[in-house]
Amino acid sequence: MTTTTAGAIDPANDTGFFGHPRGLYVCFATELWERFSFYGMKYLLLLYLTKYHLFTDANGLEVLGGYAAMVYAMPVIGGLLADRYLGMRKAVVFGGILLVLGHLGMAFEGEQARMVGDDVVRDDRALQVFYFSLALIVMGVGFLKPNISTIVGQLYGKDDPRRDSGFTIFYMGINLGSFTATLLCGYLGETYGWGYGFGAAGIGMLIGLITFLRGQKHLHGHADPKDEAKLKAKSPIGLSNELTIYLGGILGVVVAWQMLQFHGAVGFALNSLAVAVLAGLTWFIAVKCDPIERSRMIVLIILTMSTVVFWALFEQSAASMTLYADRVMDRNLLGIDFTAAQFGSLNAMFIFMFAPLFAWLWTTLGRHGLEPNTPVKFALGIAQAGLGFGALVIGASNPDQAGLVSGWWMVLAYLLHTMGELCLSPVGLSAVTKLAVPSVVGVMMGSWFLATAYSEFVAVQLAKLAAVDTVGGEVADVSVALASYTELFTSLLWVGLGVAAALLVISPLLKRMMHGVH
Repeated sequence: MTTTTAGAIDPANDTGFFGHPRGLYVCFATELWERFSFYGMKYLLLLYLTKYHLFTDANGLEVLGGYAAMVYAMPVIGGLLADRYLGMRKAVVFGGILLVLGHLGMAFEGEQARMVGDDVVRDDRALQVFYFSLALIVMGVGFLKPNISTIVGQLYGKDDPRRDSGFTIFYMGINLGSFTATLLCGYLGETYGWGYGFGAAGIGMLIGLITFLRGQKHLHGHADPKDEAKLKAKSPIGLSNELTIYLGGILGVVVAWQMLQFHGAVGFALNSLAVAVLAGLTWFIAVKCDPIERSRMIVLIILTMSTVVFWALFEQSAASMTLYADRVMDRNLLGIDFTAAQFGSLNAMFIFMFAPLFAWLWTTLGRHGLEPNTPVKFALGIAQAGLGFGALVIGASNPDQAGLVSGWWMVLAYLLHTMGELCLSPVGLSAVTKLAVPSVVGVMMGSWFLATAYSEFVAVQLAKLAAVDTVGGEVADVSVALASYTELFTSLLWVGLGVAAALLVISPLLKRMMHGVH
């Protein structure tokens, strides 16, 4: 094994982690624990608000939607700042610190809300800590999430044959973190106390941050700032650019803290940004593109907009589907009583099971010239998202004597949703890089993530259609709640199938407009 002059292992010959660079383990473990913390609290969030602080369904969903939308929007900014100034290492460390503080802050429950006559009395001080903690998480994800993935790519040379398998290992870490966190934190939060679930998520993020800090030598300097002089240069406010970015991040936390409490602000910001992006892209396509570029860009915009439908359906998992599992479902499977939040682990479990199968399937079909093109894969993904709700609708027509739906129907719903994700999600970012005009790839990647953020906002607007009245955080009439959820899920079934059918019908046209891009 060769070494550099400083005695460190040459990155090109670093095979210390199952034949891969040791830095992959650092990124793998950091992302595993970051996702552990994120998913550990994601499926508890709405239950915590509606059962402990006695929020109405609508208000709880608004908080969830605002938080999720900002979580998916912020990485666009965090990635840009790291690329231009900070470098990935500093961005990940700053984001990790914010995440640790945010998740540990979530462990502060305060006093449980109570009914006084017809009014709800809540612990406002605890709620302010809660909102501020969410804001820390929003900004922390923004700085950490896009940059840890970038570091993985930097560990391999351009033609290193280990690159694809390295990313596969990395993404398995994401799902391992999601799976274990949802089971553990979901159990602790609903069984022993919300603070235990949120606290476990925070401890997980602390472990991830320590792992990243201790593993710096294995990153071979790839995550360092590109231009230290630029980072130390004075900004317009008289501080170095580095300190200015950190200060801006802290101010961003304050802004997010307020936006999370004024739900209309998030929706207004997303709608305004969506209109501005569409207007700018329309001008660019009309004025700056040649016919082939124009054609490909139109396809990309159609595909991007279709993902809003898919993710708005898929992200019901932490919204209406979690409330459904809590209120109208028999959660005993194979003799084990699961909590409502723990059902969120099914997505990661099915990815473990079926991702290799889908990779083999597409490769095999490709060798025989039968692999579906990108628009058809998108249509298949959206259709399966719709069919997942069809499973819940069928289950609702066969409740048990207590009026509860068997949890196996939820298992089937998650299976269908995950198979839809495997059809659509892996090819999405690839489509952006292949179809976008080179000069606007970054803009289109940002638009892709904006569409994901927007879908989170749309998801909660849909879930609010099934909002039901509760007494002390519990539904008064299970049959009324079941009817409300079934009406929503029936609509989502037809939305998914309808959009998928439309996309399938126009897929031959879209394929021609892609001009050879598969």
